[in-house]
Amino acid sequence: MHDPSQEYQQGPSQRPPEPLKPVEPLHPAEPMGPAQPQEPAVEPPEPVRPVEPLHPAEPVEPAQPREPAVEPVEPVEPIEPVEPPHPVEPVAPMRPGKPAVDSTESAEPVVPATAAEPAEPAGTEGLAGGEGVPQGGAPTPYPQGATPGPAGPGGSPADRPPSPYEGGPGSADRPPSPYERGPGPVDRPSSPYYPGPAAWRAPPRPQPWAAPAPAGTRYDHLARGPWNRWWRPLVGTAAIAIAFVGAGLIVIFGGALVAELVGIPVVMSGDRLFGQPAYELAVLLLSIAVVLPVVFAVAWLTQRRSPGTLSSVAGRLRWGWLLICTGVALVALVLGQVAMIVTYAVTGEDTGSLFGWVGWDRFLPGLLVIVLLVPFQAAAEEYVFRGWLIQAFGSYLRTPWPGILLGAALFTSLHAYTDYGVVDVFSFGALMGWLAVRTGGLEAPIALHVVNNVLSFLPAAAAGELEGALRQGAVPWQALSGTVVQLGFFAIVIVIIAQKRAIQTVSQ
Repeated sequence: MHDPSQEYQQGPSQRPPEPLKPVEPLHPAEPMGPAQPQEPAVEPPEPVRPVEPLHPAEPVEPAQPREPAVEPVEPVEPIEPVEPPHPVEPVAPMRPGKPAVDSTESAEPVVPATAAEPAEPAGTEGLAGGEGVPQGGAPTPYPQGATPGPAGPGGSPADRPPSPYEGGPGSADRPPSPYERGPGPVDRPSSPYYPGPAAWRAPPRPQPWAAPAPAGTRYDHLARGPWNRWWRPLVGTAAIAIAFVGAGLIVIFGGALVAELVGIPVVMSGDRLFGQPAYELAVLLLSIAVVLPVVFAVAWLTQRRSPGTLSSVAGRLRWGWLLICTGVALVALVLGQVAMIVTYAVTGEDTGSLFGWVGWDRFLPGLLVIVLLVPFQAAAEEYVFRGWLIQAFGSYLRTPWPGILLGAALFTSLHAYTDYGVVDVFSFGALMGWLAVRTGGLEAPIALHVVNNVLSFLPAAAAGELEGALRQGAVPWQALSGTVVQLGFFAIVIVIIAQKRAIQTVSQ
């Protein structure tokens, strides 16, 4: 056989290997001198100088003892024991419940439950460690084939021994408790979706009897409130008409009775009622003034609105504006009287009968009657003919002119003037109605009406001709000149002042 080792050993040339030459270094190593000492990289720190104190420390004085913050408490008197208001009665022992088993049948005695031997759990057959013990584990507390669940350990309720106290509240299987609530009509369902009792709510507020008119309402439309019905203005107008006539008659007959008692002559013939002019004027003015509260009551009861809405759009009488209108009315009346006197003089009429003086003894009774009753009489007429009538028509119509003109006509019919007197009274009533709507209230009409009536009665009372002032009839045409000046000046000035003072003309 061919042996490769012999071929390697003998080789073709049989020459021994050449010896290895030593490797010469590339650069001869130079001898190293002694190591030079190096300077330190970090300079040594300077020595720390001692810190001198800014202020020499002063010696601290010893603390003085303080007084105790809490004063000593005085001893409290012992509290006497409080006796209970009612002695506590002992609780009666619980009554035994009804036996669960009928007494007629023989019930088997209940065997007390004993500790059951641990059963072998499921799937442990043939496991090491004995019966019921899994390999490498502790014995399970549950019997074979049972798992913890709703019925608890031991499986279903049928697997457990019966208990004499099982059952719901009030059941015959348990003795009743003295604190247990029995079933009744107030029991609520046990559903979790039961909403429970409704929350307490405050009862709704009753609606007010009188309701205001909507904001932005004009004076003649103030009766258009929430309670406005078609029949309410008609019923109210009829009630005021009856009261106007009925109250006047009652006052006149009452005045006649008083006159008989005090010895004043009762005439009751023609155009005279009593023999004393001041007393007759008082009865006539009072018979009209008593209608004023009637108008307020009718507005409250029939139309269910505030009586103040008859006064103005502000729901009340604007006293400041009334005083301004009264001052303007006085100036207008003076200018009208001057114009009338000038007209009488130019036309050759006698002006001596316009003024006279009868003496204080006869003038004072008439003055008192005029000052006390004329404002109420004039205001009552304005509330009826410029207040109620204009607003009654305004509850049906948009324009105020039917109410203004009809109110002026009825106002004229109650006066006994003829000829130019009718024109005088009608123009006065129509202009006052327009001013009521234009200024948003009755302040301007009341002011001019009161001033006009007072200044009309005062000259007659001063001249001793008060009974002549009560007689109404023909009026000379020269008197119209004074009416034109008076009414024209009053209307122009009132409108200008109302615009400059921004007088309220609609409700808010």
